[in-house]
Amino acid sequence: MVNNDRGQSLTSKYFWVIDAIYRHEKITFKELNDKWLRDTDISRGVEIPKRTFDNWRYVIWDMFGINIVNENRGEYRYYIENVEDISKNGLRSWLYNTFCVSNALANSQSIKDRILLEFVPSGQKYLQPIIEAMKENRVVNITYHSYWKDEENNFDVQPYCVKLFRQRWYMVARSTYTYYYEKGPRIYSLDRIQHLHTTDETYN
Repeated sequence: MVNNDRGQSLTSKYFWVIDAIYRHEKITFKELNDKWLRDTDISRGVEIPKRTFDNWRYVIWDMFGINIVNENRGEYRYYIENVEDISKNGLRSWLYNTFCVSNALANSQSIKDRILLEFVPSGQKYLQPIIEAMKENRVVNITYHSYWKDEENNFDVQPYCVKLFRQRWYMVARSTYTYYYEKGPRIYSLDRIQHLHTTDETYN
């Protein structure tokens, strides 16, 4: 038997299933398998066993909070019960769309020369530590190179939120220094941060 897991991450398979069901709204297991087999980059020509598919549904619920259920009548089609969670604007919707695009690219190796990409300076290197600092309300120290000045400055800020805008990540934060603190929060582009570390100081 062909090992269908070789060279393919389980996460990419989960998102393939989510995306296929989401796009069809309702789909039978046979229809899903037929679609799976046509996508040879992901299936390697091996269908999904029913037991495997059921296991994937439970994992998808545990990992991503997306509930794939069967209508249990008629054609016994599968659908996403909480589809509004990935339809409306929000974090789960953004995660779903981001993973689906990434998954589509990863599973298109057979036509990789026909997919043209653009480099996006997203600044993701510092996204995770900023999010962790926000969870604990901790001040972060950054070395920042502004767009407008040909120099670097080092200072402490209170990170309030992060935002993805036009393919760049930004942090809304407030300087801890009295003069700048009184001027209110400012916006910092993550790809302009040269260095960042989380301090022991906390804020409200």
